[in-house]
Amino acid sequence: MRKFRTVDLTLAAMFVALMAIGANITSWAPFLQVAGVPLSMGPFFAILAGLLLGSRLGAFSLLVYTLVGAAGVPVFAKFGAGFGAVFGPTGGFILSYIAAAYAAGKIVELKKSPGFGTFLIASLVGIVLVYFLGTNYMFFVSNGKLGYAAAWEIMTWFMVKDFVFTILGAIIAPRLYRAVSRSAAVGRKQSA
Repeated sequence: MRKFRTVDLTLAAMFVALMAIGANITSWAPFLQVAGVPLSMGPFFAILAGLLLGSRLGAFSLLVYTLVGAAGVPVFAKFGAGFGAVFGPTGGFILSYIAAAYAAGKIVELKKSPGFGTFLIASLVGIVLVYFLGTNYMFFVSNGKLGYAAAWEIMTWFMVKDFVFTILGAIIAPRLYRAVSRSAAVGRKQSA
């Protein structure tokens, strides 16, 4: 198993920062809420981390994001932090980001030269994982106070936005992937 290099850790840290910004977009645009739940760019950046960094580093960056927030740094939506946020109703989405980044990255890694189709499939698998894991977690944490159909109905508002951003991410990912791959290759040459 290959160790992370400085360039890898820098890219991972960049995605931790992007996740913190994306989770708190409603702090700068408070009208971006549905039923008091903030719209977030978290799924977009989580999947993009997997697409660009690969399964291992992408999942690692989202794990670090989760641990930083659980430790008390206000990086979750509405500047939330702590274990309460991770184990609360929307905590399943935070945890699902790790799985989504890993799955999206793994699909891209299967192709030697991934194109738009690969990035689109990887992105869609990632967003389906986010919603499947996050919504089911929300339902179970509510202890039956929220019906299963009601949980999915609430999430419908967010799904539309996230599927649009997922497709946009798949469109921009190939160009970004090539740029990140080139910078990683330069980092490998310099560390050799």
